[in-house]
Amino acid sequence: MSTTETTTQTPTPAEIPFTQVPQAMNRYITDTGKILPRKYTHLTARHQRAITKTIKQGRNMLLAQ
Repeated sequence: MSTTETTTQTPTPAEIPFTQVPQAMNRYITDTGKILPRKYTHLTARHQRAITKTIKQGRNMLLAQ
């Protein structure tokens, strides 16, 4: 890989802004809007807390169901 090429990494769950809840969070919530537990998301505890916080902020802003 040359030095001029840049790779784009997917953001970690903690880096996803709450304004993108419906698009970016589909893999972390059910169809009814419930947050999936770590058992199914395979996230670390820190990332799961960040996801929960982000989803709840989006709900409060009425961005997600």
